[in-house]
Amino acid sequence: MKTVLICGIIIIIISIFSCNHSTNNEQLLQKRVDSLENQIAGSYKPGFGEFMSGIQAHHAKLWYAGKNENWRLADFEVHEIMELIQDIKTYETGRKESKEIDMIDPVLDSVNNAIEHKNPIEFRKSFILLTNTCNDCHKAVKFDFNVVKIPDFQQFSNQDFKLEK
Repeated sequence: MKTVLICGIIIIIISIFSCNHSTNNEQLLQKRVDSLENQIAGSYKPGFGEFMSGIQAHHAKLWYAGKNENWRLADFEVHEIMELIQDIKTYETGRKESKEIDMIDPVLDSVNNAIEHKNPIEFRKSFILLTNTCNDCHKAVKFDFNVVKIPDFQQFSNQDFKLEK
């Protein structure tokens, strides 16, 4: 009987300490979760406009790279645009504009194909289609006041788009 009583007391003591230890671990974990949530809430996230401004800059650079048949630079620029489009799909899921942006994918593939084949005629055609598709997307999301065009002057005066041959 005495052994049963001692075993019972030991079980009760272990249970009390186990529960208390579990509660302390849960509190510690909750503090860590709260801290991480605060860090995430306070971290910088580019807005839709920043993504679009990046695309606009790469659109212009892509034009001058392709126009000058600098295919390595053109390849870099088209992939920068693709990356920004993917970022929009990842980080701007709540925006109505994000739901329409898939229309650009086949056109970017066409531009990319022209670059891979180093074909200036196909590049020009696919770039015009890219520009028109940007405007079609803007119209679809009621941003038709934002008209994209083929650049007519090279605004990046600090970059040489001609490839040394």
